[in-house]
Parts: sequence; C-alpha cells; structure tokens
Amino acid sequence: MGQGNSRFSETGLRRLRDVLTRHVESGKIPGLVALVSRYGETHVEAIGTMCHEGGSPMRRDTIFRMASTSKPISVAAAMILLDECRMRLDDLVETWLPELADRRVLKRIDGPLDDTVPARRPITVRDILTSTFGLGMDRTLLGTPIMGAIFEQGLTPDLPEPMPEPDEWMRRLGMLPLTHHPGERWQYHISNDLLGVLVARVTGQSFETFLRERIFEPLGMKDTGFYVSANRIDRLPPLYAPNPQTGEFIVWDEAKGGRYNQPPAFQGGGGLVSTVDDYHAYFQMLLNHGMHGSKRILSRPAVELMTTNRLTPEQQAFRNAMATNNVHVSFGQGQHGGWGMGMAVRTYRGDYAPIGQFGWDGGSGTSTYADPNNQLTGILLTQVGMSTADSVRVIHDFWTMAYQAIED
Repeated sequence: MGQGNSRFSETGLRRLRDVLTRHVESGKIPGLVALVSRYGETHVEAIGTMCHEGGSPMRRDTIFRMASTSKPISVAAAMILLDECRMRLDDLVETWLPELADRRVLKRIDGPLDDTVPARRPITVRDILTSTFGLGMDRTLLGTPIMGAIFEQGLTPDLPEPMPEPDEWMRRLGMLPLTHHPGERWQYHISNDLLGVLVARVTGQSFETFLRERIFEPLGMKDTGFYVSANRIDRLPPLYAPNPQTGEFIVWDEAKGGRYNQPPAFQGGGGLVSTVDDYHAYFQMLLNHGMHGSKRILSRPAVELMTTNRLTPEQQAFRNAMATNNVHVSFGQGQHGGWGMGMAVRTYRGDYAPIGQFGWDGGSGTSTYADPNNQLTGILLTQVGMSTADSVRVIHDFWTMAYQAIED
C-alpha cells in the first residue's frame, strides 16, 4: 500500500515495534505477539521467546491463555440465544438455574453469611449479562465472610486447584447469599462464569460445543477453545506470575501437564486459549455489525447491545471506583467508564482511546479491543500475569503506540 493510502504510518509502526522490543529486552517480558488492524490492513509483531530462559521464539500462531479477555467472546453465545428467542433478557434465570431461586441478600456486605434479607426480586437473564445479578469478585472485600466463602468453595479460577464441574459449582453458588440485590450494582466476573452454565442448560450442549459450532467454526477460529490438544501443546508458552517483591519468574502454569493440557471440568466465561488471528476474526466481526464475509454470526442489535454501555449512573459509580481506587491492582487499566455485556466500553476519554472503544484485558497479560470510530482492532498477548505491573505497562504502551500510528 502506498503511503498516501496507508491506514498506519510507517514511522508509527516502527515506533510500536521499538517500544515493544524495549519491554522484551528489559528482561521483564519473555515474549509477546501484537496485532494492529484497520480497514483490512493488518500488522503483526512476534517478539522474544516463549520461555523466560529463551528457547523457541514467539510466533504469530503461538497459543495464549486469554484469561478474562475470554469474556467478550463467551458472551456472544448468550446473544445468539437472544437472537433466536431461546431466552429473553427479562426471563427469570431460575427456569434453567433453579439453584438461584429465592435468593437471600446480606444485610451488610462484610457481615455474617446468615444475617440476610430476602432479595427484592428474582434474578433475570439481563442481570447476568450485565454483571449485576448480585455477586462478584471484589478485591475491596477481601477478608470478609462472603469473599472467604467464594474462595473456600472454589468458585473462582484464581485458585491453584481447578473449579468443579458446572452442576456442583452451581450447587455451591446456590448455598451463598448475594452481597447486593439483583440489578443494584455492577460486580466483576462470577456472572461471566454463570453465563457458561446458563448457555449449556438452555442449549443442552456443553458451553464449548455451542461456542465451537456457532462462533469458532464459522469464524475460522481453529485454535480457540478451553484447552490445547497434545499435537499443539508446543505452541503454548508457560504462564508466569512474577514474585511482586523480587520480580523472580515463577511458573504459574506449565504448558505440558498444566491445567490447559486437558478439557477442564468447568467451562465458563473465562479460560479460553487462542491466537491473535483468531481474536482478530472475532473483533472484526463485531466491527462489521455481526457479519463475517457473507455469513451473519450475530444480529446487528445484539452487537450494539454488547458493545455500548449498559450501566446506570449508580452502577457506573461503582465501576469507576473499581478502576480508579484500585490503581495499585489494576495499574491504571480500566479507565473506561462503562460496561456493555462481557466487556468494557469507553464512556469518557481517559487516555488515547476514544469513546466507544470496547474490549477487555486479562490477568495473564492479554489485551483485546476494537474501536468503531477508527475501525481499529488491537490485540497484545503475553503470558506474564498481573502479579506485577510489568505486563500492564506493555499493554498501556501498546495502546499508546497503536493510536499514535494511525495515519489519517
């Protein structure tokens, strides 16, 4: 493409590569794969090695644990069911998830688990899709009885041992009270795992099977799923969680023999593995209002619902507090304002990205967003967990560089 017709400036792309290389050469990031794309022009950089000790280089087809960047993809399964009227936004979820009938709500969020009142109303599909059903992962509540119970029951993927199979997971979740009344407050994560169980029960298929048949295969996402088969395991790097005090590289999950080596008992909103090209296909479909070539994957309104802010001002206040008061945890990530379904949506301009950009980040050092205004998709994948700020700094710098490289 000639310079006059380019979507990115050559100087900007060179700067992008230089900044990413600097992070790898610092020794803090063993390797990464980055993709930027606009209007059909795509650039990919694979820098560094899969392992901290060196060895195999990062490649365009390296497979990454996507962690919470799975959320923007897994929510599409629920949108397909809405498109087909197999469930409705204001259906009561207890139809399929009887474990969530007759909820109790804590009188005080830090109070004992048996000091409760009845929920003001039942939980709806909408509550789960917008992460407002009444329970979530909240780092500001660490040490409270309810957070202790969530960890003890193995209801979160952040623990060394894997989560139980879905029916057992639901049984344990059903024993706990909510911290907020349904629809009252945006809360992170648990709703996304609940979504996987809901889709499986509505369809009578495993969550992965439904995703594969309706999203992965139609989009050609051949390396996306909940585990890595033996013939591809050499394309998966180890996942590191550096020691916050010393910076020493600790292996959180090995490739061979690790937790992604066989199908997991639980398939939820997180936990996908994928590649830059697979994720690019998905986000490009969203930018194309649900179309992939001549195939419709999602209706245009479904995409619009997912990718625009769904939160009320009251819900948004808590969402902002999570981002801005937890900077020591989020390292400044999350200055977006809003939340759609399964993903963040920018409602104010907090950095280089404009209002309307949508996507999310993952605790394994991954970042995936699309921006309708600039028709820009960006994907930055490492396998350095956010136990330190190192992978987040790469993510910040990647987005700064992606936006400064836009030519028009």
